[in-house]
Amino acid sequence: MPILSIVLQVLLGLGFLMFGFQKFTSEQMKKGFEYFGYSDGFRVFTGFFELASAVIVIVGIWIGSLATIGGIMIVITMFGAIITHIKIKDAVKNMMMPIILLILGAVVVIINWSSLF
Repeated sequence: MPILSIVLQVLLGLGFLMFGFQKFTSEQMKKGFEYFGYSDGFRVFTGFFELASAVIVIVGIWIGSLATIGGIMIVITMFGAIITHIKIKDAVKNMMMPIILLILGAVVVIINWSSLF
């Protein structure tokens, strides 16, 4: 497995552990989901999905197919975040972090794609 993929998996894994936990602990996240028009249930689902993607992408360091699956989960999550920013007519500068994370997740998927088959 290329070093680039391992580095990205560690960074994405640690980041999404943090993002996932924030969905449960941050008052700002609770208010953000309300502002976006999403329910508390969706916030909790998103938190669990982010935590799962973090664990899966980190375990993917040793099991390549899981790196691909975790990367796909991250891409899906960030696609949803970007759509949310577009829905509320947010400035592009506020979409940069989800865009960057989507690209990094996609790189992990591309590097590890062949491990699925």
